[in-house]
Amino acid sequence: MGLLVSIFLGFSTSLLFAYFLYWLDRYEKEPKLLLGGVFLWGAVVAAGSAFIINTTFSIGIFSLAGSESAAEFTSASIIAPVVEETLKGLAVLIVFLVFRREFDSVLDGMIYAGVAALGFAATENSYYIFNYGYLEGGWGGVMLLSFIRIILVGWQHPFYTAFFGIGLALARLNRNWAVKILAPILGLAAAMFTHAFHNTLAGLMSGLGGLALSTLIDWTGWLFMGGIAIWAVLHEQSYLRKHLMEEVNAGVIYPPQYQAACSTWRQTWARLTALFNGRYRATARFFQVCGELAHKKQQLAKVGDEGGNAAIIQNLRAELARLALVVRV
Repeated sequence: MGLLVSIFLGFSTSLLFAYFLYWLDRYEKEPKLLLGGVFLWGAVVAAGSAFIINTTFSIGIFSLAGSESAAEFTSASIIAPVVEETLKGLAVLIVFLVFRREFDSVLDGMIYAGVAALGFAATENSYYIFNYGYLEGGWGGVMLLSFIRIILVGWQHPFYTAFFGIGLALARLNRNWAVKILAPILGLAAAMFTHAFHNTLAGLMSGLGGLALSTLIDWTGWLFMGGIAIWAVLHEQSYLRKHLMEEVNAGVIYPPQYQAACSTWRQTWARLTALFNGRYRATARFFQVCGELAHKKQQLAKVGDEGGNAAIIQNLRAELARLALVVRV
C-alpha cells in the first residue's frame, strides 16, 4: 500500500503541474501526444538511466576514495546535475530536431522542458516518498517527504531544464550561427549549474533554518522563471495582435474573431459558449490555427522560408478562412 500511495502522490502531482504548464500555453497549444511522450521520456528513460548512471558513479567514487561522504557530495553536486540535465534535455532536443514545426517560441521551449522534467520528478518523488518517507517513517514519513518533495521543491526540475529549453528556442528563432550554437550550450550549462547549486546548498544546510533558507533561494529562482514565462505568454499575444490584424484587413477573419483570438478571457468564453451550440471542435481548432498562423508568420519574418514556412502559412490561412465561416464569437 505504501508503494502505491507513493507512486500516486509522485505522479498525480507531477501530472497536475504538467497540466498547469499546458494551460499556461494560451495561444498555440502543443500536441498532447508529444507532451505525453516527453513526460514519459522523463519518467522512464531519463529517471531510469539517471538512477543507474548515478549509482554506478557513486559506487566507483566510494571505491576510490573510501569515503561515503565524498561519494555522496560528488554524486549530488557534480554527477547528478550533469547526468540528469543531459538526459532530461535529450527529450527537448528530440522535439527540437524531429518535431521542429512544433517548436515555435521561447514558451514552447519552456513547456517541453518543464513537462519532461516533471516526468523525471514524478519517478524521483515516488522513489523518495517511498524509500525515505514510508520505509523510514511510516505514514508520517510519507506526509513529511510529500510536503518537502512536492510543495517545497516541486518545481526544481522544471526550473533547471527550462534553461535548456530557452536556449534551444533562441537558437530556433535566430539566423545568427553564433547564437544557434552558443544558446543551447549556455542553456544546458545554466541548467546544470542551478541544479548543482541547489544540491550543494541542500547538502551544506541543516536544520529548519537551513531548510528555510534553501527554500527561499529556490522559490526566488522559480519566481524569476515564472516572470520569464509570463513575458513569453505576452510576447506570443503580441504575435497574434500583429499578424492576425493582417488577416482581418485581408478579410480572412472578422474583427470580433480577431479580438477573441488575442484575448485569453474572450477565448475561454467563446469555447464555453461553443459547448452549447455544437461548434466546440471548430472553435477550438479556429483559435489553434490563429496561434499557429501568427507564429509561422513571425518565423517567416525572422528566419525566412525555413522548413517551408510560406507554404505552411498559405495552408493555415486557407483553413482559417473556412473555419471563420462557422465560428461565432
